[in-house]
Amino acid sequence: MKVRAGRKWQVYDAHLNSYESILNEISDPVAVPEVHAVRQTIRQWRFYDQFRTDPQSMIRTPQIGTRTPVLDHDGHSLVAALRTIYEIGDREALYEAIEDAFPGATIDFKADAGNRFLLLFLQEGLLRPLNQSELSDGTLRYLLLVAALLTPRPPSLLVLNEPETSLHPDLLPALGRLIIRASQETQVWVVSHAPRLVATLEKDTACNSIALDKVFGETVILGQGWLDEPPWQWAD
Repeated sequence: MKVRAGRKWQVYDAHLNSYESILNEISDPVAVPEVHAVRQTIRQWRFYDQFRTDPQSMIRTPQIGTRTPVLDHDGHSLVAALRTIYEIGDREALYEAIEDAFPGATIDFKADAGNRFLLLFLQEGLLRPLNQSELSDGTLRYLLLVAALLTPRPPSLLVLNEPETSLHPDLLPALGRLIIRASQETQVWVVSHAPRLVATLEKDTACNSIALDKVFGETVILGQGWLDEPPWQWAD
């Protein structure tokens, strides 16, 4: 690999690994500032795929309470992330998102003797609040998506892969409205198979919906003609 040094080219590295990305191999902000800038931008993107919400999940156990403006990819910092939104983020949007999905419900926070955070879920008709270990998978996953989408530090790109997993169908419109709200602060990509969620998102004029289908084993974009397809040729 050569980099430009004035009007000449200088060998930067002669032993690059063919199985590694160029962004992993090179991160020198002085010699290759453009590559470094792209690398830093991509590192700030966030991808949320699957959250483990089984009874043994760490999400259901109290965690040390620290300032958490960004929910980690596995969701272990859920309660701290929600508390951070409450303190320095959009507190009104937090409670509106919960009210929209669970009318009459709200959340609260409690710290135990070890400064570990407990989430309290209060709902009409319940004699006492429920903590994170007692919530259903769907309720817990919805709260995880709330923490991800209402982050006080929005990225330039946020990707949700099948966020409807384990959610009751009645929660999908509320989730769609929450995604639309988050899209005002950042670019959100959603991969979904849920018609109710997709229909809610498509009501927003800024939504760019792309429908995929599989024809004879090939994934195609519905409505895309030959003149609309990007040029592509297989390498020799």
